[in-house]
Amino acid sequence: MIEQNPSPLLRTLDFASRVYSKVFAESPIASVLSRPRQIKRTGFDMDLIVERVVVEADDVVSLTLVRPDGKLLPRWIPGAHVDIFLPSGKQRQYSLNGSPADLTKYRIAVRRIADGGGGSLEVHSDIAAGDVLRVRGPRNAFTFIPAKQHLFIAGGIGITPILPMVRMTATGGGMFKVIYLGRSRDSMPFVDELRAVAGDRLDVRPDDEVGFPDVAELLKQADPGAAVYLCGPPPLLDAARALMPQINPTGSLHTERFSAPPVVGGEPFEVVLSRSGKTVQVAADESALSAIRRAVPSVSYSCQQGFCRSCKVDVLGGTVEHRDSTLLPDERETSMLICVSRAAGARVAVDL
Repeated sequence: MIEQNPSPLLRTLDFASRVYSKVFAESPIASVLSRPRQIKRTGFDMDLIVERVVVEADDVVSLTLVRPDGKLLPRWIPGAHVDIFLPSGKQRQYSLNGSPADLTKYRIAVRRIADGGGGSLEVHSDIAAGDVLRVRGPRNAFTFIPAKQHLFIAGGIGITPILPMVRMTATGGGMFKVIYLGRSRDSMPFVDELRAVAGDRLDVRPDDEVGFPDVAELLKQADPGAAVYLCGPPPLLDAARALMPQINPTGSLHTERFSAPPVVGGEPFEVVLSRSGKTVQVAADESALSAIRRAVPSVSYSCQQGFCRSCKVDVLGGTVEHRDSTLLPDERETSMLICVSRAAGARVAVDL
């Protein structure tokens, strides 16, 4: 998820990046017979082999994924993620955290969450080297933009999209600083890798050594006009969003959440699925996507935050309360992003 202080320059850069990503995602690969299968709005579908599984920290493992035929993978830019389809059928999104320059492999990292939705538990207990996983992407909802200075702030597993950004900035000779937060050093993956890239520009701050972070103090370490990239738990993101306009009004704040945002101010409604004739009840505190997935588990989605457009569907009846930030005005008349948008009345009919 991206959030930035509005300015014409940043809007132009963001638009150019999205156009670049779309053009590349729809470009042909050399061999038709061996290429990953292109999927509308979601990049590529690929069956990749788990080359190795590595314990990176307490409750964190990394998976290195390669193509069975040894050929290069689709290109990506820092901030990109892929969808992983687990053997159980669960679909999960994980940031690519390797090097964009090395297209022989992708690397993701997964933190084990005991009380989560079960996807991370499955990765930790059931996935091993040699397994084949269906992978979709790469997609990017956390666009990396050029700036005179970057301040990178990562909380725990939030280091995964930040690491490639740091690597690219360091390689390009840019000015930057990295602040890495976590419960303890043992719980923080890739510290040594970050240190090798960032050197003394890396500030590691485990809670059990330095206490809980003061978000205002963190943001003050960015120069005026700097681009601040932050990925971590919701309280960290919420505090940064509230404080950034006062602390650095000329800077830009870019954030990515670990999961879909909670539904706020929602009302219950019905979604009519025209292809099957089914009617799905959507509760006040759930998304249309969550409800639709109970009836159509194969429905396309990715970011779950209204940015990637993977879940765009045609609207056949009813009025939509649009809560995304990407659909154009003419698109809003005939379509919706079911991950965030809702019916403006009691019912909406969609082409599913």
